Amino acid sequence: MIFAAGPRSPAQPRHPLLRGGLVLLLSLVLGGLTSFAQGMLPSWFSSVANSASGWTLLTAVLIWRVRLSWWLSAVLGAASFVLLTVGYAVVSTLRGAYYSPILFVVVGVLIGPFVGVAARWLWERRFRAAAGTAALAGIAIGDAGYGLTAVGDTTSPVYWIVIGAVGVALMVTMLSRTIRGGVPILVAVLGAVAVAAAYNVAFRLLGGTL
Repeated sequence: MIFAAGPRSPAQPRHPLLRGGLVLLLSLVLGGLTSFAQGMLPSWFSSVANSASGWTLLTAVLIWRVRLSWWLSAVLGAASFVLLTVGYAVVSTLRGAYYSPILFVVVGVLIGPFVGVAARWLWERRFRAAAGTAALAGIAIGDAGYGLTAVGDTTSPVYWIVIGAVGVALMVTMLSRTIRGGVPILVAVLGAVAVAAAYNVAFRLLGGTL
């Protein structure tokens, strides 16, 4: 499993700014590599190109790994998403396929902080862990639902199934290892359902352009 819980109050990294800088650098590099990977993916996995969850997952993993404070995680969530977009746009343009990063930059600024805090809260317990799990699992499951229903006729189902399984696996792992108590469990499960539903509604209203 990608994510695993830790103690409620982990020791802060010795050099948090260096950890944060590493997240920013990797975000820019991974964004650029996405441009190359997009043309190399097998057709059965190419649906990732139509997904917003790919960069969301990368952002969450990077921020979860460095284990910084919640407010730094919020800042890094926005910055990471923006740099992934900028890296992709720069490399794509250099390769002759112009891509405007404006839309996803706006999305990153608005949504990125929530993704960052959610990833950081996976290290916590009870309500914070439940909220973080609900947000990230809900995004993954919501993206799977949207992909399989709204664009299922024109894209391969493989990626949508995989990202949905990732969301379910995250939920099961957190419920079995970290989240305890009836109310926190309800927050995690019902919260994920609410996030997934909101994700689907938002993407359908926007015509899947994000």
